Formats: sequence, C-alpha cells, structure tokens
Amino acid sequence: MASVIGEILPLALGIAISPVPIIAAILMLLSPKARTTSVGFFLGWVLGVVIAVIAFTLLSSLLPESDDDASKPIAGVIKIVLGLLLLLLALKQWRSRPTGDGEPPLPKWMSAIDSMTPVRGLLLGFALSALNPKNLLMSVGAGVTIGGATLGAGDTTVAIIIFTVIAACTVAVPVIGYLVASSRMAGPLEKLRAWLVHNNSTVMAVLLLVIGVVMVGKGISSF
Repeated sequence: MASVIGEILPLALGIAISPVPIIAAILMLLSPKARTTSVGFFLGWVLGVVIAVIAFTLLSSLLPESDDDASKPIAGVIKIVLGLLLLLLALKQWRSRPTGDGEPPLPKWMSAIDSMTPVRGLLLGFALSALNPKNLLMSVGAGVTIGGATLGAGDTTVAIIIFTVIAACTVAVPVIGYLVASSRMAGPLEKLRAWLVHNNSTVMAVLLLVIGVVMVGKGISSF
C-alpha cells in the first residue's frame, strides 16, 4: 500500500500543478457569478479526476497477474511509453514558454468565463481534468500502478481517494478560500493569476520532465 501511494503521489501532483485550470478557477472567482460558477467548476474537476483514475484502474486490473517479485513487462512497457510521452510534452511546453515580460495568449474560452453558467463551469472542469492529454497520461500511470498492485477493495479505494484529493487540492484551495473570505481573496488571486499566466509553460515543462524521467525509471524497474 505504501509503495503504491509513493508511486501515485508525483502523478497526482502532476495534475494538481496545472496552471490552466487554476487560472480558470481564479478567473471564475473574479467574475460576477463567482460562487456558483467556481463551485460547479470544482465539482467537474473532481468528477473528471475520479472517473479517469477509476476507469484506468479497472482496465489495468485486467492485465495478467504475477507474483510481487516477478517482472511485469506489460506494465513496464506502458510506464515507459507514458514517460516518453510526458518527456515530449515537457519539450513542447519548454519551447512554447514566453520571452520577455509580456503575457502569453490565453485560450479563447477564458474570455467567456464572465458569462459562464454553473453547468458550463462543471462541464469545463470535467473536460480540463478528464480529457486533457497530460492529465490522461497521469491518470493512466496512476491506474496502472493501483490496478497492477495486489490491493484489496478497501486499499484500492483509499489510494484512489488520496490521488483525487491531491490532484484536486490546487483548485479546491482558492475556491474554498474565496467562499470563506471573499473580500480578502481578490488581490492575492489576481497576483497568483498573473504569475501563473507568465510562468505556465516553464512550470509545466519542469514538472513533466521530472515525472517523465521517474515514470521511465519505474517502467525499466518492472522488468
């Protein structure tokens, strides 16, 4: 159980430290419909993470079983491929990082956040968490790790909960903080948004590089 948690923690952090959804959550908190839209976005984000990791956990549990001390070539190949894909994403993010002090362009859908409804916020949160290629790779890695381990139903559930809590924490913190003390959050949220916008590509490149290397190493050790 402890080894499984140790393997999925970096993957959960890879989802958590995603500047785009954090920026989207902050923009919603600064919009006229801050409370309802941000809560819908948060619920959609959590739902997307849960569904993705459960789906890949169930799929990976269908892989042929082996002893704990035996090699696991199928899981190893999957992890190596995932690691290499993460390294390619890291290279892409690094090459797209902005130069100078200007802010890089944001996705066009962010301009519609002020008029977004709670339902659309929920759907957006779900799409960013469950359908984002980077997050899918993280969820696949977590699912392979959890489903490939010899865990009971209770331990598997605990591992999925821990993964989800960590993956969702960076969206949950600003949303909950705003609901508790909205008058004090506007200034800090705007500063955080500006920093994330400018450093989005650099942060993700470094993060994906580290996780990709770790994933390749885990894959090699499975043989």
